[in-house]
Amino acid sequence: MLVWWVWMVAGVALGIIEVVLPGYVFLGFSAGAIVTGALLWLGLEAGLPLVLLIFGLISLAVWLVLRRVFGSGAGQVKLWERDINDN
Repeated sequence: MLVWWVWMVAGVALGIIEVVLPGYVFLGFSAGAIVTGALLWLGLEAGLPLVLLIFGLISLAVWLVLRRVFGSGAGQVKLWERDINDN
């Protein structure tokens, strides 16, 4: 599981899942997998527990940033000022 291209493919797959099921969770995992794959490609020599820790921390950080930038979306109601059919 320490092959760099496996992490890259997983990141792309999670990005595609994010398009189908939006919510920033899969996007965070996607970014974490792609960055982990890039670190392995650059020569990171680490065991599986450390690689999984790096993946988890990067995924959490990206998710927190996305949540802060785009908001949680829960409890927000769109209020319309005028009806589209009014002339």
